[in-house]
Amino acid sequence: MDRGLSRYSSLMILGAVAALIGFTFTGRAQNAAAPATGGTPKTAEQQFKNIQVLKGAPADQVIPAMQFVSASLGVECEFCHVQNAFDKDDKKPKQVARKMMEMQMAINHDNFKGQTEVTCFSCHRGAENPVGVPIISEEAKRPEAEKTEAAAEPQLPPADAVLDKYLQAVGGAATVEKITSRVEKGTVNLGGHQSPIEVFAKAPNKRISIVQTPNGNNVTAFDGRSGWLANPGPRPPRDMTAQENEASSFDATFHLPVELKKMFAQFRVRPADKIDGHEVVQVIGLNEGKLPVRLFFDKESGLLVRTVRYAETPLGRNPTEVDYADYRNEGGVKIPFQWTVARPASRFTIQVSDVQQNVPIDDSKFLKPAAQQTSAK
Repeated sequence: MDRGLSRYSSLMILGAVAALIGFTFTGRAQNAAAPATGGTPKTAEQQFKNIQVLKGAPADQVIPAMQFVSASLGVECEFCHVQNAFDKDDKKPKQVARKMMEMQMAINHDNFKGQTEVTCFSCHRGAENPVGVPIISEEAKRPEAEKTEAAAEPQLPPADAVLDKYLQAVGGAATVEKITSRVEKGTVNLGGHQSPIEVFAKAPNKRISIVQTPNGNNVTAFDGRSGWLANPGPRPPRDMTAQENEASSFDATFHLPVELKKMFAQFRVRPADKIDGHEVVQVIGLNEGKLPVRLFFDKESGLLVRTVRYAETPLGRNPTEVDYADYRNEGGVKIPFQWTVARPASRFTIQVSDVQQNVPIDDSKFLKPAAQQTSAK
């Protein structure tokens, strides 16, 4: 690996994808990866010490790339790096990791037109050492029965029908649009530890989440145009990266069931495995030059039960999966009172206990502190 900046505990992994789920946890990795303010964004070698392989890559993709390696091999920073001296080359695994990165890039360059088709995970599958010999299963595999017409893939509905059913399931466009603001209070459960959370949202696309920790508040906000994050301590709030902004903008879309059709240029419907025992339909949202967003809808209720999104890194894509559950009727609109966020190395759940709708929320609530002061003058 090139330089990682801190131990990839669950909190730090969450911090790096804060914009995807509406709040952030403190961690040195997040602060160190903050983009430069103004001017041309920094490259990896301009921001970090002793970059050898990832030269030219955007600096804000270094930490996500290290997280990708961590998840692919099932290891943490200290496997390759000297603790508190990440630029040193004292450990052999760091030298090996660099060679593996170069090998991966060469394979993709020579065989896949530079597209990232082969990654660390292709071989390692979450293990330090890849398995080179096929594993013998406990039971002999039975040959697949020939598919008959009756056993063929079920007919999938068109994307418009799935999205229309979702809109009707939550209450219909007119009812959804009558709600213009929402304040939610609840808890975040991470590894058995709970912290209070407040989420303020306002149409059409403003959102701020505040997690109360013993050291102070962790804040993630989207002001309608761009996002920012703040942690306890002396460091000032930082602007989101481009990928964080894109994800946060999706989450901040207040009337999502109404707007969903407009957010993507193309949709594809694909079959999917059951989720929590329920049959689902997968709809893939596509925009040119962007990564796909996978949306899973309950076949019976029509409600959105899962999204899967990706963050690009120089070594591969980091997935984030969000499950929505415990839908309840609030003011005629069904909203999830629980959502679970999962990544390869972490999982946590937000449970809402109290909801208030159509309450006044001033736009200044969503502005970065420095911007708030400027606006007040």
